[in-house]
Amino acid sequence: MKTLLVTGARGQLGQELQGLSYTHLFRNYRFLFTDVDTLDITDAGKVEEYIAGNGIDCIINCASYTNVDKAEAEQDAAMLVNGTAPGMLAGACAEKGAFLIHVGTDFVFDGERPVPYREEDTATPLSSYGRSKLEGDRAVLGYERGTVVRTSWLYSSYGHNFFRTIHRLAVEKDELNVVYDQVGTPTYARDLARVLLLLAVNSLSGKGSYGQELFHYSNEGVCSWYDFALEIVTLTGMHCHVRPVETDQYPLPARRPRYSVMSKARIRSRLEIDIPHWKESLRNCISQLD
Repeated sequence: MKTLLVTGARGQLGQELQGLSYTHLFRNYRFLFTDVDTLDITDAGKVEEYIAGNGIDCIINCASYTNVDKAEAEQDAAMLVNGTAPGMLAGACAEKGAFLIHVGTDFVFDGERPVPYREEDTATPLSSYGRSKLEGDRAVLGYERGTVVRTSWLYSSYGHNFFRTIHRLAVEKDELNVVYDQVGTPTYARDLARVLLLLAVNSLSGKGSYGQELFHYSNEGVCSWYDFALEIVTLTGMHCHVRPVETDQYPLPARRPRYSVMSKARIRSRLEIDIPHWKESLRNCISQLD
């Protein structure tokens, strides 16, 4: 029985992976789920000991420093978790010959392109968070059995994310201001979790070889944060007015890419998958709310 380790298991993506791991599709795999209290991925010695001691065959690394604005003031902390730690995981995997799947971000791009970003496009991040994530990508891609999946605008019914924030604020407030000049694609964490597990299972079963490969994955379609918020409010039946504002009217410490739509052609072709539209996936997410 092959053993899969999921790090960052208490985050929204980690929780979605936990839920899917219990389905019959993965009954022949052993799953281990850790977070910082059970495995500190910034401690190389502990990482090596854990992987060797538990016979890990594949790691899905969901652990990340995700506070984009706080990362501007805590650059070393962000770099340690997002940039250095993935390299430690890769080193430990090399000792065991294990596969490593690492989750990246659209924030590695500056948003100056008018067309969807492809995997081969140059990454020029605007923020400390983006720079730290790019270092992590490079560290994992330097390992012969390392794969990176970049995603964008991740949300879920779990954890802290834009979807849950808008849903909460729409109950508390009569009006919300949301930027309309930042364009990208929302990604339902459950959809991404399915793709990550497919990559892991294909790798472990020999059905696919994804070493040193970079993929982009989000849901289909394009929208602004304003469009996304408006759809959340509309589909949940909230009586809250969503007002579009420009980024300059809502200043934050970290610069965001104004356009971060990514091409999914490579992963769609390699995995032979259909990718749902973001509005369809948002409806599925809403159906999971209590």
